[in-house]
Amino acid sequence: MQVGILTISDRGARGEYEDRSGPILVEILQNRTPWQVSQRAIVPDEQDAIANKLIAWCEAGVNLILTSGGTGFAPRDVTPEATKAVIERETPGIAEALRAESLKITRHAMLSRAVAGIRGQTLIINLPGSPKAVRENMDVLLPILPHALELLTDAPNSESQHRQV
Repeated sequence: MQVGILTISDRGARGEYEDRSGPILVEILQNRTPWQVSQRAIVPDEQDAIANKLIAWCEAGVNLILTSGGTGFAPRDVTPEATKAVIERETPGIAEALRAESLKITRHAMLSRAVAGIRGQTLIINLPGSPKAVRENMDVLLPILPHALELLTDAPNSESQHRQV
């Protein structure tokens, strides 16, 4: 499975701020999954820039794209809008589960506008920009991602192989 990590940050894109959530995602994926991070980028909080990067990575065969940042109430937080413009099918259960678990930690989780969805054979999930929240969200996601990606990419697993015998 190929993974893309897209950080959305005006200051990060200008080099004025060091991205901390992207490296955390790389570390988590390297240490807890067999997947390879094949794409990484930082783009400004601009809907077209976000959408164009998501589309390019989907077309390049990335199976999972994790975005970080741009999901709140600030006027320039447009990651959910860019994601909705790109996806073909929304996966509301993922975003709902992330918010539900995050609400156990902070009431601010209800301010998240993050979405998740599918474009072709790519799963796109919006995560918060906070490094702490990224870690917490990945703890929720990691148990379901292998099965979700197997279903999405039609990759055979041991159960489906057993049924075909």
